[in-house]
Amino acid sequence: MAGSGTDKSKRQTDLAGPVVILVEPQLGENIGMCARAMGNFGLKRLRLVKPRDGWPNIAATRASAGADHILDAVELFDSVEAAVADCALLFATTARAHDQAKPVRGPEAAAQEIVAATATGATAGIMFGRERHGLENDEVALANRIVTFPVNPAFASLNLAQAVLLMGYEWFKHATGGALPFDMPERSEPASQHQMQAFFDNLVAELDRVEFLRPPEKRDTMLVNLRNIFTRMDPTKQDIHTLHGAIMAIAEGRKGPAKGGVLDGEQATRLRALLAERAAAGGGDADGGSLRGLARMLRRNPTDAERLLWEHLRKDRRFAGTFKRQTPVGRHIPDFVSFPHRIAIELVNPDESDAIATDRTARKDWLEARDYRVVLIEAAAVERDIADVLGRLEVVVKG
Repeated sequence: MAGSGTDKSKRQTDLAGPVVILVEPQLGENIGMCARAMGNFGLKRLRLVKPRDGWPNIAATRASAGADHILDAVELFDSVEAAVADCALLFATTARAHDQAKPVRGPEAAAQEIVAATATGATAGIMFGRERHGLENDEVALANRIVTFPVNPAFASLNLAQAVLLMGYEWFKHATGGALPFDMPERSEPASQHQMQAFFDNLVAELDRVEFLRPPEKRDTMLVNLRNIFTRMDPTKQDIHTLHGAIMAIAEGRKGPAKGGVLDGEQATRLRALLAERAAAGGGDADGGSLRGLARMLRRNPTDAERLLWEHLRKDRRFAGTFKRQTPVGRHIPDFVSFPHRIAIELVNPDESDAIATDRTARKDWLEARDYRVVLIEAAAVERDIADVLGRLEVVVKG
């Protein structure tokens, strides 16, 4: 499976790149990380001159992050001269001035020369020195060019793999024309002016309903600013569809309860009455899926008293985290239930019908038979004095 950008199922980049020469590398881990950096940018030829810890090196393999094809093809040499003998263009990387009269290039300029040289079939090489002190003067003398990096002069030393990565990046960028491996997918064609205008007209109509575009003397300026927000986005057709859906969802939500449900408090009360009467008439459904669906419906449609009590049950430290709202207990759905305290709360609305009272009694008997304490609270009392209701509920919880 492809990991963080690594996908061995994809074809390797096949470009004639430079040879990377590491002179007396000390740590196997550094060799492995250099191989990883080479693999990132399509470099395949790695030469080692007298690696301190010998070769092969298990630490290099572990640090290479899967660049085995590079490590398996490593060439070993006993001297720098032998390692660079076939190079028609050789760069020596160094952070120090060696006082040698030869051209000094930055990574980008060096990469351009390497691409031009390898295009003619010549072998180009980039030589990197030891971790501790880099290349010796006589080793730099073998190179045609010096390459150094524009870094902080007071802290110029780079990790070996970092230096290889910088050169690999610049070479690969020039060899491939700087092409990126992927671009933003075009999932939908650009939105037309007609679509934009239809969306904007709908947006303005909804904003007018909530009197957002005021004072009147600033309306035109606000509309221009709003329009520019969307035109700067260069939205697609799908973007406009999504935005239109979001605006309508907000608008429909506001036209409904404005407090978080689909129905207002009075409508929610009538819904509960209708469901209770249906249950009393034998029309209830004990199926678990139907019960869960009903619980979701009731959660979305709290009465005013239920909303007020729930807000305090969630925030009051005496009850926070112990009560759930409109959660099934067996085949019943009390208004609130605390499983830790085995307490069910039922809100009693004014002017309830006999069917509702009968349904509540049956629910209360069923819960009490299973060791739940059922607390009946008048909805009017919640709206009149919520502090008194909470105080009485605290007594029940502690009892």
